[in-house]
Amino acid sequence: MACTCEHEAPPAAHQSPRYRRILWVALLLNAAMFVVELVGSHHSGSLALMADAIDFAGDALNYGVSLAVLGAALAWRARAAWVKAWTMLGFGAFVLGRALWSAWHGEVPEPLTMGLVGALALAVNVGVAALLFAYREGDANMRSVWLCSRNDAIGNLAVMAAALGVAGSGTAWPDLGVAALMAVLALQGGLAVRRQARAELQHAALPATATIGACTSSTPMPPEPPCPSRP
Repeated sequence: MACTCEHEAPPAAHQSPRYRRILWVALLLNAAMFVVELVGSHHSGSLALMADAIDFAGDALNYGVSLAVLGAALAWRARAAWVKAWTMLGFGAFVLGRALWSAWHGEVPEPLTMGLVGALALAVNVGVAALLFAYREGDANMRSVWLCSRNDAIGNLAVMAAALGVAGSGTAWPDLGVAALMAVLALQGGLAVRRQARAELQHAALPATATIGACTSSTPMPPEPPCPSRP
């Protein structure tokens, strides 16, 4: 007699239709804000806005990658998170280098444009972060999405503070300081996502030794009684 156990597993969070819709909304908003902040950076001369614009572009790409691997196995989602981790690290290194270069060659940015664009970006990122808050403790891929949104909201607050600092001091140092802060946040987030993605890749490579929900028994089943003989 076979032993059968049927368990209907609840859908994983990364396969939730609501999570997919949130990612689409986040992708479109981030792509739009990339254009807005790039124009604002050009008109104001702000390196912090340029850094935030590049960050929006990277986030839009990250959301697209996340949508592409939502239904994939853990190993593929971990590989996508690994790629995104290196994207965050590359962004942080680029902005940090650009800030160091601008410390000697940059000009004083225009604070009004910085403040207005920063406030708009903050509203967008706070809204996206609020939508993603419930999914912040998922796998490495989901965690990278949450970290990007959280870091962006922090960066927008810093951009607005930099605008006040530039207006009050008449120097570019507040703008450069914020750009460096955003670079450090990207580096920290990238390292955290890479660490979790590596652990998930190692876990996915392990052989499956047990199946959750399987029915096992260490005691052998008794033999079935023989059929009675006919007279």
